[in-house]
Amino acid sequence: MKSIYILAASSLLLCTAACSQVGPEGGNNPYKALELSTKGAEFVQKGSSFTFEYIDRINSESKGDYIISPLSMQFLLGMILDGAQGATADEICSVLGYGKGEVDAVNEYCLSMLEQLPKMDKKTKLNIANAIFVDEGWPLLGSYKSDVGKYYRAEVSNLVFSNGPASLKVINGWCSKHTEGLVPKILDEVSPDILAYLLNALYFKSQWSEKFSKALTAEELFTDESGTKSKVKMMKQEKSYNYTENDVFKAVTIPYGNGVYSMTVLLPVGSHKVADICAFLKKTSWDGLRRKMDQCEVDLWLPKFETKYHIKLNDILSDMGMPRAFDEALADFKAMSDFALCLSFVQQDAVIKVDEEGTEAAAVSSAGMMKETAYMPGDRVVLHADHPFLYLISESSSSAVLFAGRFAGKSN
Repeated sequence: MKSIYILAASSLLLCTAACSQVGPEGGNNPYKALELSTKGAEFVQKGSSFTFEYIDRINSESKGDYIISPLSMQFLLGMILDGAQGATADEICSVLGYGKGEVDAVNEYCLSMLEQLPKMDKKTKLNIANAIFVDEGWPLLGSYKSDVGKYYRAEVSNLVFSNGPASLKVINGWCSKHTEGLVPKILDEVSPDILAYLLNALYFKSQWSEKFSKALTAEELFTDESGTKSKVKMMKQEKSYNYTENDVFKAVTIPYGNGVYSMTVLLPVGSHKVADICAFLKKTSWDGLRRKMDQCEVDLWLPKFETKYHIKLNDILSDMGMPRAFDEALADFKAMSDFALCLSFVQQDAVIKVDEEGTEAAAVSSAGMMKETAYMPGDRVVLHADHPFLYLISESSSSAVLFAGRFAGKSN
């Protein structure tokens, strides 16, 4: 079954019923807007460009159902950005949709989202957690640990990566704990070549504002993009929803709880496909589209489904504009650790379950930072220049070589 659903709660986590500023439960569980600084509000819009570029890339890459979390990936890339310098940092900022030198403001924005989003709806459980597991003996810089602790509330723990099974159990256990068991494992092994594993976990569970009747759920035909038909369990409801349509798609917004969170379903029309919707969303204002939706009586059919998905993102993120981060000759993560080399991998594991009651979803975004292994910290090093050698005289900030020579023990 081709995925045609964008879970707004795992992308922007900001969707509301466009014409309702008071949630369905009124004063008992009132809708409350996010409180963001002017810069933070700008970043919501900039983050939207990352969100729909990311969705478009995944949609092109995936052949079947998928579930991803752009917000989770934004938190992970934010922590990676805090450890980056120079052109490496500029590329990550650009991919995220922010300008150069905006690291501090990005941190403040992420902290604001981290603090406010979980408290916005009493009927929605939203957990956001960040962690960094570091190989014992290969320290992170104190300034980096301070930043990720302050702005991302990241747990920083030391493990002995050479003891692979024990470290693997801790890391996978953290993922399972912070996703309520939906993502029990993200790694098959722990590598001693890795300096640190960086993780973001996002867990979402909420009830529909108006639940679907289980009695109305029935098997119906579903036609995929190739024209193949199959039967799926289809939930049915006729209610007033925010709705819009154009020549590319029809869209309906289904609220959860007090309306702070919602699912927007975008269904291609005519000969259009999901790829056309992705292209449309990249060129338009997501916020503007939501605000143009009108309350309509909608005869809604929605499949009852569960999707699990895993994707490695090295090539996608490189193509989006941050190839340096994966290049050991070009990457600069010295703001993270003296021993940080480059990203070994970035990946995302996600799960979603949709039924008559509501939605449960979780994602873990993870990255492995490789270490420089030219020497071990604390090892005794011996250098006896007792045979011909080369020497260089260079300028530190640019690495420009002013002089180079060889000493062979004899003059010309």
